[in-house]
Amino acid sequence: MSCSHTLRSSSETIYNRYRVALLVLAAALVSLSSTAAFSQGSSPKQQDTTSVKGTVRNSAGEPVAGASVLLREKGHPEPIETKTNADGTFVFPALSAGTYIVSAEKSGSRNAGTNLLVLSPGEKKEINLVLETLDGARLASSGASQSSLSSTAAMEFKDEPNFTVAGVTDWTNVGLHASDTTSRTSDALAQETRALKSSGSEEDLAGLPEAGTTSRETRESENRLRAALVEAPRSFEANRQLGELYFLSKRYGEAIPLLEAANRLNPGNRANGINLALAYRASGDFARAREQVGKMPTNADKAEGHRLLGDLDERLGDPLGAVREYEQAARLDPSERNYFEWGTELLLHNTALPAAEVFTKGSGAHPNSARMLAGLGAALYASGSYDEAARRLCDASDLRPADPAPYLFLGKMEKVAAAPFPCGEQKLARFVLDQPGNALANYYYALTLWKRARGSGNSGGLQQAEALLEKAVTIDPELGEAYLQLGILYSERGDFGQAIRAYKKAIEVSPHLGEAHYRLSLTYKRIGEEAKAYQESQAYEQLKKTEAAAIERQRRALRQFLIILKDQPTVSPPH
Repeated sequence: MSCSHTLRSSSETIYNRYRVALLVLAAALVSLSSTAAFSQGSSPKQQDTTSVKGTVRNSAGEPVAGASVLLREKGHPEPIETKTNADGTFVFPALSAGTYIVSAEKSGSRNAGTNLLVLSPGEKKEINLVLETLDGARLASSGASQSSLSSTAAMEFKDEPNFTVAGVTDWTNVGLHASDTTSRTSDALAQETRALKSSGSEEDLAGLPEAGTTSRETRESENRLRAALVEAPRSFEANRQLGELYFLSKRYGEAIPLLEAANRLNPGNRANGINLALAYRASGDFARAREQVGKMPTNADKAEGHRLLGDLDERLGDPLGAVREYEQAARLDPSERNYFEWGTELLLHNTALPAAEVFTKGSGAHPNSARMLAGLGAALYASGSYDEAARRLCDASDLRPADPAPYLFLGKMEKVAAAPFPCGEQKLARFVLDQPGNALANYYYALTLWKRARGSGNSGGLQQAEALLEKAVTIDPELGEAYLQLGILYSERGDFGQAIRAYKKAIEVSPHLGEAHYRLSLTYKRIGEEAKAYQESQAYEQLKKTEAAAIERQRRALRQFLIILKDQPTVSPPH
């Protein structure tokens, strides 16, 4: 019986081991099945898999079969390699989130350089790579004209940029999420940088008086010019002078027919042609403005013409054409304005590292430009170099202490930072000292004091932050974020009644401020008001969905540049 028991135990052991082996084999088969299903687009977990796919083409736009595509993850020296199919496509189906460098190569072709990819969990990114033939065939990319490519190649630049804009794609595959406050701050800083384009340049628009400046001509001069035009309706000067007067007075509807008449009489007059293009642009007719600039004589060697074309291309939905025009303008005339507009265009289309390169070179050439440093700060922030971004903005505030822009950039960054930046508190303190009537100056400085004082027992710092916030809402009663911060401060010290009043005021003046609903819900819950807490929680969830949808629409509408980095060893991916 003992022998039988031993045999039975031995059999059970073998059976259990066999069963375990079967389970392991089954699990492996399921895993393989899931991988195959991913490649066929049928796995229910497909949305959770991070992948990269794309196409390799030659300089004529034809697919390249058998090319090696290399994917190197930051921190891992050994690349992952795959080959392109007959139609030039490739796929890396199962990747971990992280920062990667992708390149392509094939015998008989020049390497495709490198593209920088930052992959989020579950993200599916599509890219296109271009292999140039060794006979020097030019890169062909979407939307690029041969004339612009030829002129770009013919230009000489003392310090060649370390990148090439190869094309554009939509924002769908960027991998950013609406809940990511850092990415939203980056978007906001890019838009604030765009707003700086209209101020602080070292030269007037297109070398002419800015549209809308007060003309020296008085009403009597207008009457005189009208009379001159009646006497000589086919006079170039009579049409041009009256048209220019209206243009400078922002009376574009009256200016355009006169400037058009003058242009027909003397199409070679560049000043009148520029005025006509600017009048078209100011009236919203960007297509006619671009057509006018394109027809102007000797336009190809004039930096201001390229700059104006860049502005018009951007407005007409051709960012690739725009960035190349801005680059051409900077090459022909490396002015502060041309550097700034080139860097801003790159930043607006989600190419932070190239933008930072241009702003860095522009700042070196124009060390007294505060807005160049502000743009550099925005680009560094977008690339993940937060402390360095703050330092550049602090430098910008030192260049122009009376200019609020660098402080406001810094304040936006401070708002979402976990701790104050080393130089931020000092500069924002100066902002309040110099502009005590500025509500945002008081608000942003209060934020830095609150962050430094909370949890440290520094009651004096918290009291000062509270006083600054109260002053901010006194100056601007519509500043919902300051009411929100007051509510947070009150709540942290246990004064829930005041916190509730502050949160309600924030919601009253800023109905779309979702965080105020969220924090009000938490406060109600702490005092046992469950029904009110649920109501505010629901309001928060609805606002969050609405905001996420709006941000997604904006990002889908924005086109992103595809960048080829020229020197792979010098690539410094963002953290």
